Amino acid sequence: MTTKAISLAITGASGSLYGLRLLELLLKSEIHVYLMISAPAKVVIATETELKLPGRSNEIEKYFSNSFGVDQGLLSVFNKDQWMAPVASGSNAPDAMVICPCSTGTLSAISNGASRSLIERSADVMLKEQKKLILVTREAPLSAIHLENMLKLSRLGVTILPASPAFYHQPKNISDLVDFIVARILDHLGVDQTLVPRWGD
Repeated sequence: MTTKAISLAITGASGSLYGLRLLELLLKSEIHVYLMISAPAKVVIATETELKLPGRSNEIEKYFSNSFGVDQGLLSVFNKDQWMAPVASGSNAPDAMVICPCSTGTLSAISNGASRSLIERSADVMLKEQKKLILVTREAPLSAIHLENMLKLSRLGVTILPASPAFYHQPKNISDLVDFIVARILDHLGVDQTLVPRWGD
């Protein structure tokens, strides 16, 4: 896949493992990633994993690049108020954006065009530029408000890809379940993957 960059946002829904695994595979595919991690997401990451993320953007870049064994130049990390980031403007927007996981609060903000943070603005840019936007929503049960927001965005061309792993590949552990969802995201991004056997193979 020839691509300029993919924007990845990790928000405060449970399921940080999906976003972290996706980040790893995008970087290992030598795709430039624009990464944004919300403050609630950092709390969730600390709760769901043993990762101890540093505080500054450049330190996070170095941390993940070293952890995944990739060139640090492949990763750019932005904070919520970094309005000069490329993702904030349609004139230099990435090829696609994934919010993984996507909290229902973020879903609502995007649906209503709030743009209060860089993550929300980045998603708004994808909508106005008619570029690929994938929301990996994670909530249960879903209220009518959640469903209405998903339907509204789906009608605008947004891909709603809930974190609902299948079991036909007979997963043996949590990593297998995570990889199922990440494989589907990579498919929608057009990134080659061999994580999960395809149906019928």
